Amino acid sequence: MLAGEFGAATRLSPKALRLYAEQGLLIPAYTDPGTGYRRYHQDQIPRARLIGRLRALELPLTRIAVLLALSPQARQAELHAWLAAQETELQHRRKLIEALDSAGRPVAGSPALRDRPRRKLLSRERRIRIDRLPAFIADAQQRIRTHLRAAGMPGDGPLLVHFHGYVTRDSDGPVEVAVPFTGSVEPVDDLRIRISPSGTDAFMPASGADTEFPGILGVYEALEAWIDVHELICIDSPVEVWPGTDGAMFDVTYPVVTSEGS
Repeated sequence: MLAGEFGAATRLSPKALRLYAEQGLLIPAYTDPGTGYRRYHQDQIPRARLIGRLRALELPLTRIAVLLALSPQARQAELHAWLAAQETELQHRRKLIEALDSAGRPVAGSPALRDRPRRKLLSRERRIRIDRLPAFIADAQQRIRTHLRAAGMPGDGPLLVHFHGYVTRDSDGPVEVAVPFTGSVEPVDDLRIRISPSGTDAFMPASGADTEFPGILGVYEALEAWIDVHELICIDSPVEVWPGTDGAMFDVTYPVVTSEGS
């Protein structure tokens, strides 16, 4: 079949046929060395139609190449898994939009300022996405407290979770989990020691539904708006302090200075 005939039978444009040939997805049965005219075999029609349907799903060509190599049963299993992932991503985006819709809604906590003492921290840091964040926090806290107790210290200080970048499904911002301590301990493996300077924190307690996504975004937004209204300047990454004040699950905090102090 000439390329035009084959394209008509498979509803693929000349541009698409050239692209799929270049990518090795649909290689012509014969190419005339003199004219460059491509010819296809009728047996290639099912494969061409399958490629067209997979492209209609907006799948990248690299993924299509993998799917073409699978049996029909395995291919369908992969496609259903891909669809489930797409539905999960859509649900995540829906929650983000709902959070934007509820921007400015009342939250339970009230922002305030407090002094932050100079602290020695034993910490562990990793780049992490949101789906692995709870497990990382739990594991890091357990390792830090175990190491402090093994050194003869109580290891019962508050848990500090520093967000040094955006942590989302797509962004693996650096997260640092830390526990303050007094005394002397040796760093080991990926646990490190650093000094957190004294200063002032703007903070807001988070409890109940406000601690879950997307409610937690409202706490951050309310605190950030309060900081702006009071003409304060954030000078470092936000920190969640566990447990929070007055029975809250945790406090959302930002290190701040006044605009005059900047």
